Amino acid sequence: MAEIAAGAARGKQIEIWFEDEARIGQKNKITRRWAKRGTRPSAPHDQRTRSAYIFGAICPKLGKAAALVMPWCDTYAMTQHLAEIARHVADDAHAILIMDQAGWHMSNNLVVPENITILPLPPKSPELNPVENLWLFMRENWLSNRVFKSSYVRCQVV
Repeated sequence: MAEIAAGAARGKQIEIWFEDEARIGQKNKITRRWAKRGTRPSAPHDQRTRSAYIFGAICPKLGKAAALVMPWCDTYAMTQHLAEIARHVADDAHAILIMDQAGWHMSNNLVVPENITILPLPPKSPELNPVENLWLFMRENWLSNRVFKSSYVRCQVV
């Protein structure tokens, strides 16, 4: 962190951001539901298999967020998401973006804006990324136990 502050972020405020992606599909998770004793609650299930990906980033200290819903998850989509995050970083600030080491995060083809420095999390440590809690909340409260008419409607819910 001190190395980044002395280098790319010299003389600027530092914003700490966390980033992650989540796949949302038409085959969503079934979660717990309340039902009268002796009855079985209905749980609709879709047989279609289309998916979309939510790219999300948060800066908890400043209450900022940036997100995109994309039809794929690759280096191009990640580059678009980094550009979206860069637009939310203050003009006099530099963002340290903490994220996992997915292949598209570490690609040589990834275009990282000048006001962002990527800091990778250790492998297999999702518990260190607070965005994971956001995905859990969304799945339990908005995305589970329902069937969406289309991918567009699913994206509107998000």
